[in-house]
Amino acid sequence: DVQLQASGGGLVQTGGSLRLSCAASGFTGGDYAIAWFRQGSGKEREGVSVINTFDGSTYYADSVRGRFTISIDNVKNTVYLQMNSLKPEDTAVYYCYAVRSAAYWGQGTLVTVSS
Repeated sequence: DVQLQASGGGLVQTGGSLRLSCAASGFTGGDYAIAWFRQGSGKEREGVSVINTFDGSTYYADSVRGRFTISIDNVKNTVYLQMNSLKPEDTAVYYCYAVRSAAYWGQGTLVTVSS
């Protein structure tokens, strides 16, 4: 079974940094895409960033471009989301999501940015 384990959330002050990790297991080869979504209190879930293991291409939402960086360690099958210059509006539960022939969600990790 495919499993995604997200970690790295926490409490940080405005302007601070956090690195989220999404450890993927159960993929038996081939390429896939892994994305980070987030959902703030009372808000809809929104896409933050995605990376394609086929060519390493990445995508960022306008709200995080230039502050967040997504990367992948293919040996560890782990995707990272480096978040810098954090703002209170980045406060949310962050979820990792993988898709190939099917879609998979990991559990969320809470990021709280204090003002």
